[in-house]
Amino acid sequence: MRPSTMSAYNRLPHAPDCDCSVCWSGREMAKPAPSRSTPCAQCRPASAVPIRTLQMGRVGGIWKPLLSEWKVTPRSFCVKHEPNARPPKYWSVVLDTGRPTPYVPIHEPFELVG
Repeated sequence: MRPSTMSAYNRLPHAPDCDCSVCWSGREMAKPAPSRSTPCAQCRPASAVPIRTLQMGRVGGIWKPLLSEWKVTPRSFCVKHEPNARPPKYWSVVLDTGRPTPYVPIHEPFELVG
């Protein structure tokens, strides 16, 4: 194809039921993320709020708090986003052959009896 017809081809609209890679990836990207880390309305992030200023001082000619008491609220999760009590298992045993056999070096030559 010539360049002018190729650019004209690229601008053609796709059919609503088109199954090409461009349309498929566009549909997949439009789906909501099924990630467990996506927060919902019941999940609450951690926060820290100053409740009382203990010491003030002049910084650059402006009075600013130098020492404060803070109220810290830990984050909380809903039942769906609650993290596991144990970390994920990244490695599993493929074949367990029992206890390992210790290596004992033999310093004396020997002959096989057959």
